[in-house]
Amino acid sequence: MRTIGLIGGTSWHSTIEYYRGINQAINDHFGNNTNPPLILHSLDQREIHRLQAADRWDAIAGLLANAAAKLEASGAEALVFCANTPHKVYPEVASSVRIPILHIADAVGSAVRRLNLSEVGLIGTRYTMEDGFIQRWLLERYGISVITPSSDEARDRLQRIIQLELALGDFGQDTKRYVIEQISILRTRGAQGIVLGCTEFPLLLAQHELDLPSFDTLQLHARMAVDFILS
Repeated sequence: MRTIGLIGGTSWHSTIEYYRGINQAINDHFGNNTNPPLILHSLDQREIHRLQAADRWDAIAGLLANAAAKLEASGAEALVFCANTPHKVYPEVASSVRIPILHIADAVGSAVRRLNLSEVGLIGTRYTMEDGFIQRWLLERYGISVITPSSDEARDRLQRIIQLELALGDFGQDTKRYVIEQISILRTRGAQGIVLGCTEFPLLLAQHELDLPSFDTLQLHARMAVDFILS
């Protein structure tokens, strides 16, 4: 098996699910309790949020590049950001190491293409919804169009939900209803599926609660890591 380095902590709730999902898939593959070689570097989410608010993406890239270098030196053969938003600085971090970083949008793009969908909705942090790094990746590499909530108020509230509730392990019913409502609005605007572009959203929602196909970025990304480990 090949060694994967995980850059987690944003948040630790979803990082646990990456770790759990990868280990379970390897157990299932071998039919026993075989575990994969994983190395975890956990970041301080509070510091990341502070730098995001200050628009210090250069500093965030530096923190991720430092973590990536440590994991590479420890023997990792590929890396995974255990969240969507860090992919905003993917090019800067990828250029700082010699090993590949598995991009979350590749995992999503392959899954959307398997269902032959051409347009999907995307919800996530304000940065993921507004800064275009996931949208461009899906359009340029997979020909998939992406729409996001058009209301600034809705994007603001989704950002607060992620940072002040989901990242702290608070998965309330009122929040679930609001997120489902926003997904339904995207469906009326033409979304054929919904990309849960924050790795905490799959901890809040289940597929049977939605009225269109959903793409669990956490599960898809973890599966991509498993495929690399077994390759």
